[in-house]
Amino acid sequence: MNIEVWSLGKENDAYIEKGIQFYLNRLKPFCKTGFVLLPPPKRSANTTPEESKLLEEKIILSRFDETKHALILLDETGKMLTSESWAEEIEKLQISRAKTVIFLIGGPWGVSDKIKQMAQKTWSLSKLTFPHQLVRLIIAEQLYRSFSILNNSGYHHR
Repeated sequence: MNIEVWSLGKENDAYIEKGIQFYLNRLKPFCKTGFVLLPPPKRSANTTPEESKLLEEKIILSRFDETKHALILLDETGKMLTSESWAEEIEKLQISRAKTVIFLIGGPWGVSDKIKQMAQKTWSLSKLTFPHQLVRLIIAEQLYRSFSILNNSGYHHR
C-alpha cells in the first residue's frame, strides 16, 4: 500500500518541511509515503467560497483515479479518531489491498460536495483549527505513529 497526502496550498516553511521529512524517513520501512502539493486555483477578490471549492475540485479530479485511489478526506466535520483508531483504520486499508490511499487536505473553505461523496472516509484531526502546513506535519507524525502501533515499535506508549 502506498500513501499520498494531497494538500492545496503554498509550499511548506522550512521548519515544517524538516519535520515532515523526519517522519517520512521513519515511515520508509513500513510503506511508501509521499506528499503532493496541489497548486491553488487562480482566484479573484470576487471569488466566492463555493466557486473556490469548485475550482479546487477540478484540480483534485484531474489527479484522482478511482480505480487506483482510496480517498480519506480530512475535514472538520469528519469522525474524530484516537491514534489507536488511526492504526486500526490503516490496518483495514492494508487488508483491503488499497493500492494508494490518498489523505486529502482541502482548501481554506473545505471541499465540494462531489469530493465529499467520493471519500470512503472523512476524518477530523481535532476540533481546533490548524494552518494547512501544520496539518501536513501532524498527518506525517500520525501516520508514523500508526505504523509504530501496528508494528509494536515502542514509539507510541500504550
